[in-house]
Amino acid sequence: MRALTKNILLLVLLVALSACSGISQENGAAAGQLNAGEPAPAFELMDLEGNEQNLADYAGQKVYVKFWASWCSICLSGMEELNTLAGEETDFAVLTIVSPGSNAEKNTESFTKWFEGFPNAENISVLLDEGGTFFEEYGIIGYPTSVYIGTDGTLVKSQTGHFSNAEIKESFETIK
Repeated sequence: MRALTKNILLLVLLVALSACSGISQENGAAAGQLNAGEPAPAFELMDLEGNEQNLADYAGQKVYVKFWASWCSICLSGMEELNTLAGEETDFAVLTIVSPGSNAEKNTESFTKWFEGFPNAENISVLLDEGGTFFEEYGIIGYPTSVYIGTDGTLVKSQTGHFSNAEIKESFETIK
């Protein structure tokens, strides 16, 4: 009985530690990786309203991009906080990217319908990376991942995991 309890506790610990990171690690960037001045991969993605958004539209601005998934419990638990950040006046734009049809994400139609019913998300701009092209280009290894882009379009930093609004703002204090 004692061995069974020990095995169950070990299994629970392993599941908790792997929460949202069961994603391919080919081309992956390390958590907290600093970039040596490379430009952020340019993207042209549709938002949930059918509008095309393009990284070039944010030229001269700092940009915070959160990669996330509807099945990721850590991502979902931080959505209300992200909604607050996206609704505040900051010196950086806030975008999110999901990858319908890739990495176990719902297809576009199912995701869009699901998100319409999501509470406290009116400020969140969701871009659809069909098939996960930019997930790969940005070297994402797990959800959620925060990407910080400077005013010159440089991918400054990429970090896997949840970060509070205060931590995100603090990171941008050192980014030009």
